[in-house]
Amino acid sequence: MATIRNLKIKTGTCKRVLKELHSYEKEVEREAAKTTDMKEKGADPYDLKQQENVLAESRMMIPDCHKRLEASLADIKGTLAELEESNPQECPEMDEARNIIAEVEALFKTTEA
Repeated sequence: MATIRNLKIKTGTCKRVLKELHSYEKEVEREAAKTTDMKEKGADPYDLKQQENVLAESRMMIPDCHKRLEASLADIKGTLAELEESNPQECPEMDEARNIIAEVEALFKTTEA
């Protein structure tokens, strides 16, 4: 049975994964710039290879975050629908969940385009 507490937890999870995704995207940008800089300066091949490995690891985390975000989105949608069905009165937690759902769906639409 869905409760307001469950909805708050799932909303928090969705927010955290979204924040993590943005963090990894920024990290990839930073590491890519660092790798490019090292190539331009003619860095030691070993150091360059290590930096490329760091960049590859960062890039691998983005699809993982997308999968977790999709799962979290489905989870929060299900909980919200169940809660709306059993408890039709509005509360701030439901509004916050709807806002997160809209934000995540907008993110997925921009990445698909």
